[in-house]
Amino acid sequence: MKNYSLVILLVALSSCMSIRRQNEQRAACISPDELKEDVDYTYQKLQQMHPKLYWYISKQELDYKFDSLKKTFDQPLTPLQFYFKLQPVIADIREGHLSLRIPRKKFTRKEIKALEHKKGMFSRFEYYIKKDQLFIIENKDSIEHIKPGTEILSINHIPVSGYIQKYRELISSDGYNTTFQPYFLKDVFFNFYTAENGFKDTAYIETLYNGEKKSYTLRREHKSEKDLEKDKAQEKRTAEKKINDYVAYSNSYNRNFKFLDNDSTTAYIKVKSFSRDYSEKFYKDAFDKIKNAGAKYLIIDVRNNYGGSLHEINNLYSYLAPEPYVLIKPSQLTSRITPLKTNYFRKSNAFQYAFKSLAYPTYVFAQTFSTYKKDGKVYYRMKADKSTKPKKDAFQGKVFVLINGGSFSASSIITAKLKYDKRAILVGEETGGANDGTVAGFYSYQKLPHSRISLPIGLLLVQPNIDFVNTKKGVAPDIIVKETMQDIIDHKDPQLEWVKKEIAREKAK
Repeated sequence: MKNYSLVILLVALSSCMSIRRQNEQRAACISPDELKEDVDYTYQKLQQMHPKLYWYISKQELDYKFDSLKKTFDQPLTPLQFYFKLQPVIADIREGHLSLRIPRKKFTRKEIKALEHKKGMFSRFEYYIKKDQLFIIENKDSIEHIKPGTEILSINHIPVSGYIQKYRELISSDGYNTTFQPYFLKDVFFNFYTAENGFKDTAYIETLYNGEKKSYTLRREHKSEKDLEKDKAQEKRTAEKKINDYVAYSNSYNRNFKFLDNDSTTAYIKVKSFSRDYSEKFYKDAFDKIKNAGAKYLIIDVRNNYGGSLHEINNLYSYLAPEPYVLIKPSQLTSRITPLKTNYFRKSNAFQYAFKSLAYPTYVFAQTFSTYKKDGKVYYRMKADKSTKPKKDAFQGKVFVLINGGSFSASSIITAKLKYDKRAILVGEETGGANDGTVAGFYSYQKLPHSRISLPIGLLLVQPNIDFVNTKKGVAPDIIVKETMQDIIDHKDPQLEWVKKEIAREKAK
């Protein structure tokens, strides 16, 4: 027992030392020559592993961008400063899954626990971005009685518009899509902000509402005992929470099902993320209820769904397909050894490392035999690229799908397939993910040698089994219905309302 305790102590001390070293390295400056080496390393790894690097940008243009970037290095930079110079070039590749990880301060367990006992500061609001403006659209805790629709003009006397312009250059969607950025930027704005400015306990903001300017001081308040008890209650996993994939952080569910009318003719499924967790049980229960109710219409809502599991969308499609189908085309990668570059031991502690070492030969065997070569190209075996039979209880009625710029990755894969197969009517706005597929699947996490910035590179070209439109944009809706900021504030849903009116019109015939 003493030996076991000593091992635990050594692991804890090692973790603390690692955090200290990482934070010291984050603050240290990197020479211009080393910065250039990191740029070359980045491009080299992208060329080796990314299966569709020049999809939206020519090699000549990308060569020029990397070479031009290197010429700007005439003085040492910190990793964070380097990130803000390199990431815009990565974003110009226009592949939405491809992004450097911003170098952030690492926290010890003690620091994390202290933060957990405090309320958020910026995270207690919901936001909306329009061009270079940042608006508060929800204030659940009535902090300082700030009203929805209030624009934040500056934070600590620095104009917000400057931050938006800076952060926008860090984000790309797939191809030449124009709808994704505002949705994603509003969600990650304060991730970038706190990475630059740290976690402060107060912030001074200047605002504008109905032509009147006001100033407020936001504070990171301590949680009460009641708040802490509520946190514990939210973390408990009940059967309902498991099936609907409860997220304690947001106190909401990833999946929801309900009927929208008293006669149960219209079913509604909302999926915020294709997480796969307990998804098979959720869809089985939902479609059993739909069948028993004799529903004629189904609305699937994948707005603000950034994607997730191919397994889950393939399973969902099996409840919608009238006949056997193939969801995606064979997934291409750069070589047969690419699957072995997925950082098998990543984020493993000493105990996990020892266990994984024993299983490593099996892992190598499985990954090696998951690839095959055809017509000079290498592909990865996936269940979703094989013929799948529809479920016996597959829905036979009319399907509407709600989409917007926040519908990305797997959300775009399934909606592109539904549209191509003429199995659903898409309502809303262009998706944030490309109509013709994306590069994701699984990743190789590269660490740049000098800045130590992490670069996850997607290894699989994942494309829906359709005839490609080659627009280099998102999935276009059949019916365009826009949502304004005022709609959100007033809790109106013009996209869902359009579908409900269309169903009512059909039922009245």
